Amino acid sequence: MPLQLVTIPCLADNYAYLIHDRDSGQTAVIDVPEAGPILAVLSAQQWRLTQILITHHHDDHIQGVDTLRARTGAMVLGARADAHRLPRLDLPLDEHASFAIGTEFARVIEVPGHTIGHIAFHFPDSRLVFTADSLMAGGCGRLFEGTPRQMHASLQKLAALPPETLVCSGHEYTASNLRFALTLEPDNPQLISRTAEVADKRAKGLPTVPVRLQDELATNPYLRAHLPALKTAVGLPDADDATVFAEIRARKDKF
Repeated sequence: MPLQLVTIPCLADNYAYLIHDRDSGQTAVIDVPEAGPILAVLSAQQWRLTQILITHHHDDHIQGVDTLRARTGAMVLGARADAHRLPRLDLPLDEHASFAIGTEFARVIEVPGHTIGHIAFHFPDSRLVFTADSLMAGGCGRLFEGTPRQMHASLQKLAALPPETLVCSGHEYTASNLRFALTLEPDNPQLISRTAEVADKRAKGLPTVPVRLQDELATNPYLRAHLPALKTAVGLPDADDATVFAEIRARKDKF
């Protein structure tokens, strides 16, 4: 049976996610922007937190970890390469490392770019991937530490996952990301439709994440840098894909 997923708004525009295995009762949280909303959902669901999964070291993803660990006794998992700037890790992880929530095994994917030590968590049986600030809904994270080529390579790893995979990213930036995407592909019918759907959700106060990878492939410009039409749109018809990605990211930084 697939893991049960709960999306939890935190801080001003962050998200944490709970995943729960019904048979074993094990429950994990992915990133802890703040402990309070997560504890409230755990209490409401009557779930016991067993694992805390960390994607990267930024404060708005880890500042509630120590409080949550103290309240629940959950073990903390994160990137071995970033252990020096993460809360104390009970299980350091490298790429392709595997661990289980209940009977389902997760795979660790290294996705440097936003930060050098950023990782994602893929649960293939439940068709979930937790990408935080690497692949985001309609966009990708700013390159605070990595290079455009690193981020492009990271996104290619995620783009290769099954298209029905649900992408669980870390922020409510979707509307702004899609407004930017429309400057590059104003006639993309799927992008136009998605932008309207997102506007309707936000007007109702609803999250716009998670989202199917197939929708990202159809509308997210950072996953479309290989397309001749997009290369032409940014004035680089003969450039390699990573160079086009870098130009798109640079334009978004100024948007």
